Amino acid sequence: MRVTGVEQYGGPDALREFEVPEPHAGAGEIRIAVRAAAVNPTDTLLRSGARATMLADIPTPHVPGMDAAGVVDEVGEGVDRFALGDDVMAILLPRATHGGYAQYVVIPAESAVKMPVNATHAEASTLPMNGLTAQLALDLLDLSPGSTLGVTGAAGAFGGYVVELAKARGLRVVADASPADEELVRSLGADVVVARGDDVADRFLAECPDGLDAIADGSLQAPMLLRAIRDGGAIATVRGWDGPTERDITAHPVWVRDYVRATDSLDELRRLVEDGRVTLRVAAEIPAADASTAHAALEAGGRRGRFVLTR
Repeated sequence: MRVTGVEQYGGPDALREFEVPEPHAGAGEIRIAVRAAAVNPTDTLLRSGARATMLADIPTPHVPGMDAAGVVDEVGEGVDRFALGDDVMAILLPRATHGGYAQYVVIPAESAVKMPVNATHAEASTLPMNGLTAQLALDLLDLSPGSTLGVTGAAGAFGGYVVELAKARGLRVVADASPADEELVRSLGADVVVARGDDVADRFLAECPDGLDAIADGSLQAPMLLRAIRDGGAIATVRGWDGPTERDITAHPVWVRDYVRATDSLDELRRLVEDGRVTLRVAAEIPAADASTAHAALEAGGRRGRFVLTR
């Protein structure tokens, strides 16, 4: 089968196509003929070599892609939730050629659910990894309805899903945005939108003088945000930040690998999309053979939604 990945780490041009053996579904697994794979910042880290130590013992090519949507074309023994031809979306943990930038992926059946009926393959592919990361962040924070949550990076994929999911859970959301993104963040349901920046904690405190109950930090600003959280509050962080904190504030590093088989959470995301409470945003659809173009565009910034590789 054909995959897109890297033999040598580098910039977007390091990505190229390879022919590798075709995988097949074993017991408890399904195979998906991939129609769409979202492009995420974590994919660029794999490509650039930022995670080389994690992959040192894994043969090349290394194929990125934590999200895939497509059609079930093999069902392994013991799997009864899927049938041939089902349209599904899935989360993957890329290892070697096992990434979403491929013609076929084989995954545990628990890592996939049927697509929202009102979504295309491209749209559905943008949901699993970022949506589950947002779900996990909120589960770790475990806020009661009526609590106030701050969200940074609210116009991004993770932050946007946090805003929508928080509102679905009955939380009050104070989110940041640039002037260009303010209307978008309000449309996602934020109750209050403040200007983003290194001093966003000041603006959070202006809205909530006693401090926020918690923050979901999608902008990687955690140390600068602590003073905007009340005593005994919490912060959920991506990319592993876990403190030190202050005033009994709890830091929750969010690792989506913990939810790679969280079928119920992924299916809840499907239902929320179908109910119109979670929205799917595609920046552009790009042929899989042009993955380098998608990576370059992602790293250039300035686009909202996810670039999606299509086959």
